[in-house]
Amino acid sequence: MAKKEDTFKKVISHAKEYGYIFGSSEIYDGLSAVYDYGQNGAELKKNIREYWWKSMVQMHENIVGLDASIFMHPTTWKASGHVDAFNDPLIDNKDSKKRYRADVLIEDHAEKILQKANKEIAKAKKRFGDDFDEEQFKTTNPRVVKYLAENKAILARMGSSLEKEDLEDVKALIEELGIGCPESGSKNWTDVRQFNLMFGTKLGASADSAMDLYLRPETAQGIFVNFLNVQKTGRMKLPFGIAQTGKAFRNEIVARQFIFRMREFEQMEMQFFVRPGEDQKYYEYWKETRLKWHMSLGLGEENYRFHDHDKLAHYANAAADIEFNFPFGFKELEGIHSRTDFDLKAHEEFSGKKLQYFDHELNENYVPYVVETSVGLDRMFLAVFSKSLKEETLEDGSSRTVLKLPAVLAPTKAAILPLVKKDGLPELAREIIGELKWNFNVAYDEKDAVGRRYRRQDANGTPFCITVDHQSLEDKTVTIRDRDTMEQERVAITDLERILEEKTSFKSWLTKLK
Repeated sequence: MAKKEDTFKKVISHAKEYGYIFGSSEIYDGLSAVYDYGQNGAELKKNIREYWWKSMVQMHENIVGLDASIFMHPTTWKASGHVDAFNDPLIDNKDSKKRYRADVLIEDHAEKILQKANKEIAKAKKRFGDDFDEEQFKTTNPRVVKYLAENKAILARMGSSLEKEDLEDVKALIEELGIGCPESGSKNWTDVRQFNLMFGTKLGASADSAMDLYLRPETAQGIFVNFLNVQKTGRMKLPFGIAQTGKAFRNEIVARQFIFRMREFEQMEMQFFVRPGEDQKYYEYWKETRLKWHMSLGLGEENYRFHDHDKLAHYANAAADIEFNFPFGFKELEGIHSRTDFDLKAHEEFSGKKLQYFDHELNENYVPYVVETSVGLDRMFLAVFSKSLKEETLEDGSSRTVLKLPAVLAPTKAAILPLVKKDGLPELAREIIGELKWNFNVAYDEKDAVGRRYRRQDANGTPFCITVDHQSLEDKTVTIRDRDTMEQERVAITDLERILEEKTSFKSWLTKLK
């Protein structure tokens, strides 16, 4: 556990030191669970958003984008179920005075049991090598069978209790499992109670006539209320999708783990509208498609897994998370949900307007079913950043800190370094920047010895360093150094644009998905 905590601390301090993430309003001692993205963080975040948008909207003829407002008519949230059912089950520890989400405490306990099973499996894999049959081992090894059954039983009971809103049983489960406060170890708990997560605000000039509003707790409803607007103006035929990225707000009482759980966060969502009866087919399709998208970034297959929900939301008939191995363990990164026709039907009922689709092939009107894919942009940022940060020992015994961000997402694609600050080298370096900056985010760096500049750019996540030396003046060639391999190659200045395009463009990375 200590090792994980140390790794996470390094991630947080590196993010600040290199201009990726700062605490919000830090000079006033900050605001809990609210963060600002610095100069590099803003670029990385924008690139992740664009990588998602291009793969989701630009590469699909039947998916279009939307940008709905943060404020919505308050009845929206009544229809969606958020006013009545958007709650977290919270529990307080009487001794440490710390508040926790009861479901997260139980999930973390169940995860520890699963990790015990995984350790046994990993040991056996090492022992038996190529002859190892993992599925058979899972069903025959008594220890592993016991751990997996325990894990499943705990999550099933929690899911069932939460679905029935049996909060007494949720507390009883915490007590039976002997779960203590993560900070103090105390097992002296209060009852579990529900807490609504929406931020309220007012709209209007005077207090008497002001309308009660909410900051949106999710971006999906903006898509549902605009379903017909988009369908008719875009002449969209089923199946089709509407994608959106944007801010959402939740009054998270237990907001910890850096940018993993924040009060103001950004979502990247796509709602895919389908014929009733075709929802399961597209649910499976989007599960597979979204996992491929994550894999294209090369962060390691072993860092992803699917988790099927035991407790389904009131609108869903199937739901799975793509979980990622964050520095604090496997947690949800993206949700794929089969939402049935719940949302459009609810908005029909509360608005009195028909939200139906006329299917020319079937010659009938109906409310479409929806399959949703929803990924947290901030969580995606944390996944990419934390897995990219490495400490490496080099052949000469020295070490380097390197941020191996996927080149397509890196804030700065290349740093141009004149070997010395004289003899016309800075001028040529500036000329190169003048050409490259039209298509790439590039930086100029002339301070310190070139080796130290390499290290600085490595830690900053810059995939390529281009060094201008005296030979460059003679034959118009430069040295290009690869951040990950540290290999250097002599290339013509006229080839730089092509090389960077091949290594960093959306096209070269997204074609891996085919």
